[in-house]
Amino acid sequence: MSAEAHGRERISELLHHLIDATTTDADRKEAANNLAYQVKNAGISYLRTYEVLNSLTAAMDNKKKTKAREGALMAFASLAEIVGKPVEPYFIPVLPKVLELISDKEKVVRETAADAAKAFVAILCQRGIKVILPTLFTGLLEGKWQTKQNICQILSGFSETAPRQVARSLPDIIPPLSEQMWDSKKEVQAVAKKAMADVCSIIGNQDIEPFIPALISCIANPDEVPECTYKLASTTFVAQVEAPALAIMLPLLSRALAERKPAILRQASVIIDNMCKLVEDPLDVEQFLPKLLPALDRVFEVAADPELREVAKKARSTLVRVGGGDDQPQRQLTEPTTILQILKEVIAAVSTTPEDIDNFEQIDLDYITSLACQLVDTNEFELSEWTNVTRPYLAQFNTDSDISQVVEAFNERCRILAVERARAAKNFDEEVDDGLPLLCDCEFSLAYGALILLTKTRLLLKRGARYGLCGPNGSGKTTLMRAINNGQVENFPPPTELKTIFVEHSLQGFDGTDSVIEFIKNDPKIIEVGTTEQEIKEMLTSVGFDDDRQSNPVSALSGGWRMKLELSRAIMLKADILLLDEPTNHLDVKNVQWLCNYLNGLTNVTSIIVSHDSGFLDNVCTGIIHYENRKLKQYKGNLSEFVKQKPEAKAYYSLSDAAFSFKFPEPGFLDGVKSKDKAILKMSKISFTYPGGSKPSIRDATAQCALSSRVACIGPNGAGKSTMIKVLTGEVVPQVGEVWKHPNLRIAYVAQHAFHHLEQHLDKTANQYIQWRYQYGEDREMLAKESRQITEDEQKLMDKPIVIEGEKRKFEQLVGRRKGKKNFEYEVKWFQRVHDDNTWMSRDQLEALGFAKILQAFDDKEAARAGMYARPLTAQNITKHLQDVGLDPEFSTHNRVRGLSGGQKVKVVIGAAMWNQPHMLVLDEPTNYLDRDSLGALASAIKEYGGGVVIISHNAEFTKELCPEVWNVENGVCNVTGNTLNISTAEKISFKQEETVTDAF
Repeated sequence: MSAEAHGRERISELLHHLIDATTTDADRKEAANNLAYQVKNAGISYLRTYEVLNSLTAAMDNKKKTKAREGALMAFASLAEIVGKPVEPYFIPVLPKVLELISDKEKVVRETAADAAKAFVAILCQRGIKVILPTLFTGLLEGKWQTKQNICQILSGFSETAPRQVARSLPDIIPPLSEQMWDSKKEVQAVAKKAMADVCSIIGNQDIEPFIPALISCIANPDEVPECTYKLASTTFVAQVEAPALAIMLPLLSRALAERKPAILRQASVIIDNMCKLVEDPLDVEQFLPKLLPALDRVFEVAADPELREVAKKARSTLVRVGGGDDQPQRQLTEPTTILQILKEVIAAVSTTPEDIDNFEQIDLDYITSLACQLVDTNEFELSEWTNVTRPYLAQFNTDSDISQVVEAFNERCRILAVERARAAKNFDEEVDDGLPLLCDCEFSLAYGALILLTKTRLLLKRGARYGLCGPNGSGKTTLMRAINNGQVENFPPPTELKTIFVEHSLQGFDGTDSVIEFIKNDPKIIEVGTTEQEIKEMLTSVGFDDDRQSNPVSALSGGWRMKLELSRAIMLKADILLLDEPTNHLDVKNVQWLCNYLNGLTNVTSIIVSHDSGFLDNVCTGIIHYENRKLKQYKGNLSEFVKQKPEAKAYYSLSDAAFSFKFPEPGFLDGVKSKDKAILKMSKISFTYPGGSKPSIRDATAQCALSSRVACIGPNGAGKSTMIKVLTGEVVPQVGEVWKHPNLRIAYVAQHAFHHLEQHLDKTANQYIQWRYQYGEDREMLAKESRQITEDEQKLMDKPIVIEGEKRKFEQLVGRRKGKKNFEYEVKWFQRVHDDNTWMSRDQLEALGFAKILQAFDDKEAARAGMYARPLTAQNITKHLQDVGLDPEFSTHNRVRGLSGGQKVKVVIGAAMWNQPHMLVLDEPTNYLDRDSLGALASAIKEYGGGVVIISHNAEFTKELCPEVWNVENGVCNVTGNTLNISTAEKISFKQEETVTDAF
């Protein structure tokens, strides 16, 4: 008898023992094991030669013979346990039948099928999980409850044995698994919930992990969707978002976008927008587009709230862009036919077996190909990993010595393929070569609150370089520098290796009594460095602080000198990296030049500079770090070189190239003002000395303003510019001279230290702040002005009885105002007298009696009330108003002031000051913190504005473009040039039509 004939006889005997109903369970188990040993000893081709697989498959399909089905399942279990991985590719085609038999009507078959499935799962290659998932999903959706229960248990097991593979397949696993969580069988529900918890626990996203129980609970309990949505909307997403994280979020987002409440729809849209900004691979998002886009489209088309529609539109745009829109290159998955061809060529080059490959061998090759594709797609080319994945299935093609050659050649060919594909994609920036030694090279992500600022970006710094950090307001420039200084940037060298000093405007609101020298000497960081008092004095003297300034309190310094003091303190701390946030703010031309010279002289210190002064960046920078799509991209050269490389950044240079413009409200009508050149605000020979000051800060100053005024107030630091403006606007009262303003005049004043307006309202939104400020009709911040404060002497004067019609009466309050022949008349309510006893008195009479401040307060209140009639104080009107000054609803209505950037806070302050439609706008250093686009937008708004404007600024480019009139202040003396108010051809007054608004509930 031939060997083949003997083999067939032996197989026939074993199959008979397996399938025959008369044999015992022990006999069948022994026959199954013997069959497996035969295959193990003879090789996997034994299954093909003697048609073992066909015989076992037919036995499993035998619905009439329970023992046949049981025996076949025993054989497959033994093959998996004894032969091991070589049988794996051939078990996969019969797996659906095995899973089906787990729900067989006979208990013994169900148990044996479960054992066979367990044995197969035990030998399954981790990367084979992705291959069998479609089979498992079919069983979940179409199988009986016992099959579903078993598959859920298999998936739970995979989360422990192969967490990485499960995480990568989570987008495919969650949808079918979530459906089992509300199956009619409680047994299925229980294992499905456990499986869901197990597979979701390995997503690897620290931002979402705390919410996993709530997200899973939402799948089973839709009523919990709103609360879970609110929680996630307030979450700071920092970690890179990949497909697994998106997969677990999808059920929640799909249901949230189906809710009726606008707040939930908005929060879901915000979550989508924020999460997608942290996605690196378009393929991670692309698979979710068909599920989320229709829901976002429905919100955009159906929602009644225009702001909600805008948020949904923004989320949709981000989703499409990140998912591969806008010509963004996508990473292509490896084509299996390419890998299969490489595999066949490698085997043919090494193998001594015939080149013809039959269907049986093709099963092996297809399986190896599917595993290799996964390795290539994840860029894993460790030879040991490739050996583990491919070697067990190559035995029938090569000898042991040949297999190693095949694996090595296969690995190398696939690696070259991946490298060529990556090179073609060009997804990397070349390093800027400037010849300087490397200081830092790190990759990180950055967020502030719920806002995504940077995602998986690279920061490369060279020693001695000076980088301009450029980007629009709100992009996160200051946040990045603060994070570097606080050691919060991932992979950035620690302070023990690199010392960083952050120079910001912390002194601008400082009101302490320490002298300049004491302030520096008592600084903990200066003490730590060990700088002596003599060294401090010498340093301060070298940068311009004379003995008088060193001994004066810090609170007496102007904004420019305070900025210079902060720079001086940073110099003494001997940093490796200087982080400078708007260092030229408040500095005059002379001190800006001093700063340029100092920074250019630092050859061993690296500087990162945020500044909106284009001339300064041109004179200082050796490179530009630019914010582009939540990445940092480096350019060699100064700002002008950067603009040559990126022409769309022209707005950094020319205000006229700004991408958008602001719009200021038109001022209301003023009684008696028929010409735009008629004076509505005057100061005459005023002088003012600060308490404790030895000489006046401003003296004998005279100036006036009209609706047509465009005034630039210029001068060196400490000359008295801000003091004069404070006198003009009523912030302080002059000791000498007088200030007159039209009784109905409304003034908007934005102080040099603009943020002081917001310091008590950081936990309000900008919208809420304006509502608070104007809720009683007039500007509540006007109440704090010194011109409103009643002194003790003034109170005594007002308390004196006044003789009216032969009776002594005591003043209580003003209750009305009317136009008299020459001036206004006011209705006086007398203390403890009925309204019928009220008296109308002229303004001159009341001023003579000491009621000037009371009159001013009443005039301001009446003027504010006139403005409020034109525009009701509603959230919708405020949102629209803030949009007109460049602040989107996302920041004005849905983010607290505390989380806004410096530029955004300035916009809030300008918007709040302009709310009551003022006739005069006074801006003290408005260019501080505003980016170039915003400066251009502000300039265009000032040109179109129908009221008067006074600007204090060191930005000559800004003031020269706008202001024909100049108030030059030096040593407390104001010299006015370019005044056009007395020209005989004065422009007649012409008020533009005010916008119609609705007072909504």
